[in-house]
Amino acid sequence: MRARIGPAAVALAALAGAMVTGTAASAQATGSPARHVPTAAPAAGHARPGNPLDGPVRFYVEPDTNAGRQAGIWAREGRTRDAAYMRALSRISQAVWFTGGTPDEVRGSVRATMRAAARQKSVPVLVAYYVPGRDCSQYSAGGAPNEQAYRAWIRAFAEGVGGGEAVVIVEPDGLALLSSEPWCNEGGGGTTGQPEDMSLVEERFREIRYAVDTFTRLPRTGVYIDAGHSAWQSINDYDAGYGEPRAQLGIVSRLLRGGIAKADGFFLNVSNYRADAELVSYGTDVAKCIRFRQRTGAASCTPDDLAAEPADPRRLTHFVIDTSRNGQGPWTAPPGKYTDPQEWCNPPGRGLGARPTTRTGNGLVDAFLWVKRPGESDGQCTRGTPGPADPEYGSADPAAGEWWPEYALGLAQRAVPPLR
Repeated sequence: MRARIGPAAVALAALAGAMVTGTAASAQATGSPARHVPTAAPAAGHARPGNPLDGPVRFYVEPDTNAGRQAGIWAREGRTRDAAYMRALSRISQAVWFTGGTPDEVRGSVRATMRAAARQKSVPVLVAYYVPGRDCSQYSAGGAPNEQAYRAWIRAFAEGVGGGEAVVIVEPDGLALLSSEPWCNEGGGGTTGQPEDMSLVEERFREIRYAVDTFTRLPRTGVYIDAGHSAWQSINDYDAGYGEPRAQLGIVSRLLRGGIAKADGFFLNVSNYRADAELVSYGTDVAKCIRFRQRTGAASCTPDDLAAEPADPRRLTHFVIDTSRNGQGPWTAPPGKYTDPQEWCNPPGRGLGARPTTRTGNGLVDAFLWVKRPGESDGQCTRGTPGPADPEYGSADPAAGEWWPEYALGLAQRAVPPLR
């Protein structure tokens, strides 16, 4: 998947940075946040009973992981300290991704994960990542061949979950990355010189809504949909200033059209590196804007609208944050070094972030989760050079999703808080 930085979000991120809640700031300062407390009145988008994140959670840890196997390899090679880092990494809950297969295959795979989690008396985080046109045909391209096939796959996925407890992450990039992005040439538009086929955008919204409708019928699931991250999409609709079409939907419009009213909330920062405080502030503004627009029928939210909307967890849509690799925050490439620095793609010097927990210190943030699996490559980054080598490492990066032992080790060594 490709988590891009959106030019329209830069000013928004600056606005968001000034609006961090006191509880989140206090939690970061002390390093021991208090658990978010579910409130009596239902929040918009968080009204369904049965969400596992509404109470204490023991998250599922897979018994066989890349990190665990790497620990064994390095221990045999005498890399004792490095093996210890990998053993520690292998003990931390990470999401289980489902990215393809037939309906029968995904049903069986999801069911097997649910059974394994039940044996642990734990809650798995499951990622559905099979929407047609996934990732705008880039590093993580793929997905179902058509909408009908996707619906069958989603139904089978839900059958695999059944009545068990699970958190379902619905389609990373599914809303923040549409075929209508001005740089994307899927379905015309972009730089193709052809009109944009907006029917593909409408199809995407139908697909996400169908997934939300299907998963929220299950009795014990928490269902969260994509809101990108704090340096990507603007909250309001905007003019991209280039490409075709220039007029783009902001993230709140995308969430409203993607079914946020029925979901338990949205997720932020999957496969990216933005810092917690920035994400909490952005997510709070997104939640306020959703509430304001639902309440007033307005088409956008001004800074004054956001400031006047109470940050009330009983009324606002909740969210979760992927903290798997944001311990050191985002990377900024040296100015002028690269024509396309790809700061989202296997950036150097990053670290693991806060461990998965519902003790977030903020009533809107249901959990910190490790959705992206640390140590799996973001893709074969070339940063605007001819390639194939990534100039930050002097060799070609592994393909998207492939295990990269040395990158995993670096993340573990630079973890914040330290990995134990």
